[in-house]
Amino acid sequence: MAESDTPTESNIRWDDTHIRSSYANVCNIVSSREEVSLLFGMNQRWDAKQNELTIELSDRIVLNPYAAKRVALLLGNVIEQYEQKFGPIDLDGAAEKPPAPKPPRGARS
Repeated sequence: MAESDTPTESNIRWDDTHIRSSYANVCNIVSSREEVSLLFGMNQRWDAKQNELTIELSDRIVLNPYAAKRVALLLGNVIEQYEQKFGPIDLDGAAEKPPAPKPPRGARS
């Protein structure tokens, strides 16, 4: 490869002047050959005896499969780092109780 063909590093500037933040406690994913859609919303079920659960969807992020795979890899890395720092995430008991806080480093049990 000639010196002029060598790729150069680019600086990335994240412009968050128009960013919108949302909170979601529910996510679903649907896909086709051309795209992957991430659906985010809120489970506002207050009564455990309800027979029907309605999720209010608020945001849809549509990605091509390549971007979706990059998101999956990045998210996997973030979860791995989180669990190393705070302990395993128990999905089976997540709705019943929040995770117990870890004692500070150096604290005796």
